[in-house]
Amino acid sequence: MIGAALLVALVCAASSVIAASHDPSSDHPAPVVLAPGYAELEFVAPDPGSYRLPPLGLAADAAVVDSSGRKLRLEGLFGDRLVVLSFIYTSCGDVNGCPLATHVFSKVQDAVLAAEDLRDEVRLISLSFDPDHDRPRVMRAYGRRFQKAGSDWRFLTTESIAILEPVLEAYDQWVVRDYDEAGKSLGSMSHVLRVYLIDRQRQIRNIYSVSFLHVDTIANDLRTLLLEDGRATIGQ
Repeated sequence: MIGAALLVALVCAASSVIAASHDPSSDHPAPVVLAPGYAELEFVAPDPGSYRLPPLGLAADAAVVDSSGRKLRLEGLFGDRLVVLSFIYTSCGDVNGCPLATHVFSKVQDAVLAAEDLRDEVRLISLSFDPDHDRPRVMRAYGRRFQKAGSDWRFLTTESIAILEPVLEAYDQWVVRDYDEAGKSLGSMSHVLRVYLIDRQRQIRNIYSVSFLHVDTIANDLRTLLLEDGRATIGQ
């Protein structure tokens, strides 16, 4: 059965092809090349503990709102578990952008729930960078499509763009809102997909781009950090 996130991604891909086929400036639709995260990994990921993940800086705090409308601090979700954090927006139409992040998170969710060594150690966070549209009720509806019982996957937003902007800057998350010639917002955004692995000391330990965002690499990185903390043993 096709997972919900993958279905969303494939629909977005199909939409892109249809749009391209109606572009009078193009004789042929542009091919949609799906990111590695949608398929099996084409190489063998290094074994957990066989490599190091040097700290890349402290994960920034932020004033956020959860999908129930409750105000909280992002740092309050750090420390007790390993965290994988992505910035998304729910109306993203780039198959290798936000839908990819959500698809990979769905796969990570499955891997965590299925593995005794990961089940109580990992938190996933999807934080919207479109607070004008992605209000708590929108994030709640979006999250319901993907969350499974027993998983710790949070869907967050912020109260305003003014609150969001310093957070994006702190995480070096590049986002540009798209406008038409009259200056009216198109509702879409140009952005670079970046997903962050954060340890219990709030240190960023890896930043995944489109090319390296895959459930296998994330799972092995999580186990590498668990080994480092003495919370797992090789061969577990």
